[in-house]
Formats: sequence, structure tokens, C-alpha cells
Amino acid sequence: MIFHQMLQALSEPLHYGFFRRSLLAVVLLAPMLSMLGCLVVEARMAYFSDAVGHGGLAGIALGALVGIVDPFLSLVTFSVMLALAVVGARRKGALSSDTAIGVFQAAAMAVGVVLLSRGGGFARYSRFLVGDILSIGAHELWRLAAVFAVFLVVWIWIFNRVLVASLGETLAHSRKISPWFTLAVFSVVVAVVVASTIQWLGILVIQALVVLPAATARNLARSMAGLHWIAVAVGTGCSVAGLFASWAWSTASGATMVLFCFGAFLVSLVFRR
Repeated sequence: MIFHQMLQALSEPLHYGFFRRSLLAVVLLAPMLSMLGCLVVEARMAYFSDAVGHGGLAGIALGALVGIVDPFLSLVTFSVMLALAVVGARRKGALSSDTAIGVFQAAAMAVGVVLLSRGGGFARYSRFLVGDILSIGAHELWRLAAVFAVFLVVWIWIFNRVLVASLGETLAHSRKISPWFTLAVFSVVVAVVVASTIQWLGILVIQALVVLPAATARNLARSMAGLHWIAVAVGTGCSVAGLFASWAWSTASGATMVLFCFGAFLVSLVFRR
């Protein structure tokens, strides 16, 4: 009887088209963010993904300023520019890695808040802070699928190069790998993926959905392949569970997914290898 009631409660939201679209979006988003998180954690770039997410406010603001109706274009364009600016500052040696990220993040956030708050209009952009995946349409879903397909192709090509470059410049040069070019390409990949998901998951929680599945997998995996498979399983499973829970609890979907991912991370500490 209890099992039947639980099954009925889970199947209820599936009757709605917008929920089915959001579920498909989660199935695309979660593996992509989890895979990205594996390399972000290994390359010690978790702070960078957070900076790109928060800097997205400036992208939204500049897009609105020049009349771009679709925030996706302005988000991705500005995030890529921000990523390349950080890499450029690091390469010239003017700033350390964390300092360069912090400087550009602070400036981008300030620009975004200033422009979006003109005339008291910031409230209508608040949805980007917490995300609204239930509002995703068929067009956005197809676009997200295209981003996922391109991500997989680039990931297969760049993964080993980024991993080697993260271990040291000398090792990278010995393998005929340009560490700065590799870092720039990877930074652009992070920027595009994060920017593509901001409006659905929220600026405030996007970094957690990148890092938590990878951190959980790192406690359990014995190999790099295992790290990826466990991260994808944890990220996807917790995100789907969080989506259904947010429907039942009437809470923000992105934040609820993060809570489930954090719960999985706490459990992984018990079984840490």
C-alpha cells in the first residue's frame, strides 16, 4: 500500500509536459556537470567555475543593455571572454591564479548588479540566482542537447591533455602539450557549460552541482575511470531525486538537488577509500 502511494506520488508530475521537459534537461545537465567537475577538482579550478557562474550576471546585464532578448547568447559570450581574461592575466604573471579569478569575479558581479539594478529593475532578473528548470521549453531543450553533444566530443579530445597539464608544465612540454593553450581551451569549456546551465539551475548553486558529485566520487573511486562513472551516477541520481523532491516540497529545484548531492557526499565520507 505504501509502495503504491509512493509510486503514484512519483508518477503524478510526469503527467505534465513541462515536468517531463525539465526531467530530460536534468538528465542532460547532471552528467555534463559531473564530468566537468572531475577535471575541475583534479585541476584545482573549483573557484574558477564559481567565478564564471557569478560573473554571468554581467553577461545578462550587457545582453539586456544591447537588446539581446535571449540571455543564452550574452551569457555564453561574456563567460568565454571572462575565462580568457583570467587565463591571460595568469599567463602574464601579473596575478596569482586565485587572485586573478577573484579580481575578475568581483568586477563582473559589480558590473552586473549595477546595470541590472538601474531603476529598481533587479527583481525581474532574480530568477537567474536560483534558476527555474521547470520553465525550460522544447527549443531550449534541443539547444542543451546540442551543447551536451559538443561537450562530449571536446571532452574526449581534451581530457588527457588537461590532466597532464595540471600535473606540471614540464611534464606537459615533454608530452608536446602546450599547457597554456590547453588551459585556455578547458577554461572556455567550463565557461560554456556553466553559462549554458545558469538560467536553469541558478547562479547561487551551479558551482555546488559541479564540485559535489566529483568530490563524492573522489572518496569512493579507485581509478580515473571509476571517478567519472561514480560522479555521473551520483550527480544524475541526486539531481533527479532533487527534482522530484522539489516538486513534492514546492522548493527551488537547483537548491534541492544540491542538498541531495551534499547528502551523498556525507555518506561517501563514511566509505572513503
